[in-house]
Amino acid sequence: MTKDINIEFTRFSAFYSPLILTMAGGFLRQEGLESQYTVSAHGTSAIASLIDGSVHVVQSAPSQAFTSLEKGVTPPVTHFAQINEMDGFFLSGRNHDPGFSWPKLAGKKVLVDHGRQPLAMFKYACLKRGVDFSDIRAIDNGTAEEMADAFRNGEADYIHAQGPAPQQLAKDGVGRVVASVGEAIGPCAFSSLAAMRDWLGGDMAAAFMRAYRNARQFINTASASEIAEIERDYFPTVDVDVLTETIDFYKGLGCWTPHVEITHEAFERSLDVFLHAGILTKRHAYELAISAPPAA
Repeated sequence: MTKDINIEFTRFSAFYSPLILTMAGGFLRQEGLESQYTVSAHGTSAIASLIDGSVHVVQSAPSQAFTSLEKGVTPPVTHFAQINEMDGFFLSGRNHDPGFSWPKLAGKKVLVDHGRQPLAMFKYACLKRGVDFSDIRAIDNGTAEEMADAFRNGEADYIHAQGPAPQQLAKDGVGRVVASVGEAIGPCAFSSLAAMRDWLGGDMAAAFMRAYRNARQFINTASASEIAEIERDYFPTVDVDVLTETIDFYKGLGCWTPHVEITHEAFERSLDVFLHAGILTKRHAYELAISAPPAA
């Protein structure tokens, strides 16, 4: 008998293809699960849906736990598997610039995603690439869609956005990708799957984890074009060649490594990022935020 599993995304983009493919590729159905998914409203947290019991699994980030940990409180949920082990944001300019270097951002107007983690990561990338964030004219223009619209309308010199938005801008002739934030930072605990701790011990969690492992294995062996074809109905406003290009870049960047565990090393790099951003006052223990994946 098929059971419904409710999944919520904090953000929805090709960057989260391992989880999207778990649904779109039929991997959950093979385990007797039928997925229903939602996307959190801007400014709200998918974690709240876990707590109120309306969903089983959410796309989140280990850094979500930092708010509770900074208060000396054990987080109400746990992060049990990685989705991405790299930052998936891009920096796009108005023109093709093969000689781009990050110090070129000084004095320029940049539409920067001001979500807590994207902004912290962007600041850390600036540090790694030798530009002082305070020298950039960083603009907060709201949602990712509002940022893209502003860039299309001529606002700012650069835009900081997650794929496939920058790739679609490039195809439409209004921007060119000049840098990858992930390349600047390297591996880190960027995005994750989270759930309530007691749910992880049940049969549904085990079935979900089998499906997710199978989807991750597929994503590491299939071509970007195969993955894009499976996912294309989830991105009705994105051209399939743009989706393919985005997926191909993320595969090459190493976002979707074969292992599903959130490693200690990746978690420590995220602590580095948030300490630099001034969001953390100290390093927190891995075990307070992270759990092992459910037994499959």
